[in-house]
This record gives sequence, C-alpha cells and structure tokens, in this order.
Amino acid sequence: MLKVVEKRDEREAGQEFLLLDEIAREGARRMLSEALKAEADDYIERHRRERDEQGHALVVRNGRGRARKLTVGAGTVELSAPRVDDRRRDEHGRRQRFTSHILPPYMRRSPKVAEVLPILYLRGLSTGDFRPALQALLGKDAAGLSATTITRLTGGWEKEYKDFGQRDLSGREYVYVWVDGIHFNIRLDDDRLCTLVMIGVRPDSAKELLAVEDGYRESAESWKAVLRELKRRGMAAPVLAVGDGALGFWAAKVTNAVASRPVSDLLPRPRIG
Repeated sequence: MLKVVEKRDEREAGQEFLLLDEIAREGARRMLSEALKAEADDYIERHRRERDEQGHALVVRNGRGRARKLTVGAGTVELSAPRVDDRRRDEHGRRQRFTSHILPPYMRRSPKVAEVLPILYLRGLSTGDFRPALQALLGKDAAGLSATTITRLTGGWEKEYKDFGQRDLSGREYVYVWVDGIHFNIRLDDDRLCTLVMIGVRPDSAKELLAVEDGYRESAESWKAVLRELKRRGMAAPVLAVGDGALGFWAAKVTNAVASRPVSDLLPRPRIG
C-alpha cells in the first residue's frame, strides 16, 4: 500500500510511505520500463519468423542492460532497458542491431529537460548555480547536468547564436516586419538592458526571426546598427514595418555625403516582377 505523507517519520507498520514527487518518479520509471519492454517485444515479434539453418530464431531476448540513471521531467529515475540479440545480417554481411527509439544509447536526460536549460541560462542562472537548482527540481541524482556539461552546452548555444547572426539573407523577400524592444530590469551601471527584435513575414506567410540584438534602450543609433547589419547580410527592404510609437526605429537614419535618408533607405529595395 502506498500513502502520501509530508514527513518521512510518520510511518506505520506494513505501509510504504512516499512523498508526492517520489510517487511521480516511480510512476515515470514504471511507465518507461513498460514502454521499453513493449518496444523490444514488438521488434522481436516482427522478426520472429526469421530463422537460421537449424531453425533457431535469429532475433531473441537477451536479458537486460546495465542500469543507468535518466533525468526526465518527473525527476531522475534508474532504468535497465531490455536487450535484444539480433543475429541477422544485411546484404553486405553487416550484423543487424536493435536500437531503442525511446531510449537511444548513451542518453542520460530527456530532450525536454535539455530545452529548459537555455531558458534558465537566459534568466540569469550562472553555470555554478545550475547543479543545486536542478537537484531541487529533478532530484539529487540528476544525470548529465554537471557544471562541465552546462559549460559545454552554453558554448554550443553561443555558437548557435553567432551562426544565427551571420547567416546570409540575400535572395529572401519579406512582405512586412514587426519590430520591438524588450526591456529588462537588470542594469549595468546606468544603462538599462534592451533587446532589439525583428520578425519578418515572407510572401508565403511564413514568419522568420531576423534579428535579436543588444541595444541601449531603443535608441535610433542601436536600431541603425541592426539595420546596417541586416543590409550587409543581403536583406531586401520590406513593403511594411510595424512597431509602436516609442521606437527609435522610426528615427533611425544614416548620413552620407549627400543627405540623410529615412530608415527604409537603409535596406536595398525589393525586386519587382
């Protein structure tokens, strides 16, 4: 019998008391175990008619693998996945192999858990704070979330952002764009942080994030820097731009030897026809 209690010392003979989170983790573990077993059983069933020259089945169960810890949304659970002995060979003589799609080899955390990490990072959580924070959410045995792992992940995120900011935009057309500045309460000295964002809509109605750049408040100078960079990467001017009235975007202009031009002239004109 399982019973939820708030304190572990409130135990009675013959009863097993679990905290709510422990029940959730145990439920997740059992469901995963059953799903892995069903996946292996289905694989074996699909190939059960394949036999060797002596009539022995070529695809059979082969016990369970070594237990490993897996971090999922409910916390960290320990699993021992079923193993399958597949002795079939393909046309090139290579041994066939059963691979779980639910729990691929070497996976130690759910992709959904990994998706949370950039959000925590952007919220200002430092590398050293990840481990204790995630332990509180996912249990003390949270797998694959060491400080080294977090450092490696943040390095990957920074590279993705750098690649995003350097991608070629030539040959793409945008009917209109949305622009806005997102402000943060965090201050560096006397400057208030602001992120300048531009989203474009293509002729097929597909939306595309074009720019996410740091700026000082929503100044014209900051927006000019964003627009010049988009022009350098080959972006054509949209037909329409949408934004609120407080944006320095509307005041942004570039000065050359002839005259000051409006913001729409900072980008090349779209092709017609």
